[in-house]
Amino acid sequence: MAAAASLQNLLKLGTKIVAVGRNYAAHAKELGNAVPKEPVLFLKPTSSYLENGGTIEVPHSLNSLDHVVELAIVIEKRLGMCLKTLPSIMMASIMMEIISNHFYPIKTDMSGFSFNFFSWYNFGWVFTKLCLVLFSGVKGYALALDMTAREIQSVAKSAGLPWTVAKGQDTFTPISSVFLMPIVPDPDNLELWLKVDREIRQKGSTRDMIFKIPYLISHISSIMTLCEGDVILTGTPQGVGPVKVGQKITAGITGLVDVHFDVGKRQKPGSS
Repeated sequence: MAAAASLQNLLKLGTKIVAVGRNYAAHAKELGNAVPKEPVLFLKPTSSYLENGGTIEVPHSLNSLDHVVELAIVIEKRLGMCLKTLPSIMMASIMMEIISNHFYPIKTDMSGFSFNFFSWYNFGWVFTKLCLVLFSGVKGYALALDMTAREIQSVAKSAGLPWTVAKGQDTFTPISSVFLMPIVPDPDNLELWLKVDREIRQKGSTRDMIFKIPYLISHISSIMTLCEGDVILTGTPQGVGPVKVGQKITAGITGLVDVHFDVGKRQKPGSS
């Protein structure tokens, strides 16, 4: 219990939530957006957190919010420009993965030595991921929702304005308990799901992320310093849609965690 409380207190130390938009190709397309060539970033305040079991508040001027389920990365230590060299490491790994997806394993004999390129590739890829994890500063992961006032966002986008009002209001970042990194065998292969009143709305895998976790950490920390307790929201699979007052949301990471939230109406300012 003490360890769990300590992990949750880590979120209270954080200074910001860095969210990644359009990090799943299918989701980008379902909203009519182009697949990005680099991460699309926006910020959310930590005051928007809502613990498991709480009530998501729909602003009194709106009828619904959009549900957006995401894997959250919880940062363990201060990370700055020191990580800006990691993209080159990741690029090499990505190239190796591309090769492995398009060619069969190649064996050659060199003076009686049998060399299997992809055995070495597999070792190198695992080793690279291990090194990136060890030095990435990740404390653990959580499941989070990036609740979105789509009407407000659409108006803001058409006017070229920020998304803060559509994304950053109180209760707009429901989040699960934090679980330590060793519990997650492979964060690049987790199944995310979300239901509204028991109807499955979203279901997808983190393996479909355009920009993988090590690259996101490297890219973001080369732009802004990540502090202890900061959270990165890594994007959402397709299936986002509206949820209305009176409905219930359940969501989870298969085999790891699940959360549930009610959806209610926010009181008008000044009302009792």
